[in-house]
Amino acid sequence: MNVSLTPELEDFVKRLLASGLYTSASEVVRDGLRLLAEREVLKETRLGELRKQIAHGLAEAHAGKLKDGEEVLREAVRAIRKRSRKRA
Repeated sequence: MNVSLTPELEDFVKRLLASGLYTSASEVVRDGLRLLAEREVLKETRLGELRKQIAHGLAEAHAGKLKDGEEVLREAVRAIRKRSRKRA
């Protein structure tokens, strides 16, 4: 398999090789592809969790377990402010 890289990516590969972290361009590409695969798995995991949360919310809505929109907004604002204070 042959792969064409942009000049910027080719320079990046050359810098990684020069750093001694990798011994070949193929090793750099394999490592990059492993990271991409990990990212895709993480994305799918997060998407699955989001779908579960949406399904749960829809089930509660269908069961009549709804919250007032203004109260939900107030809770969200409080949570955001609390997180902001913790970071400061």
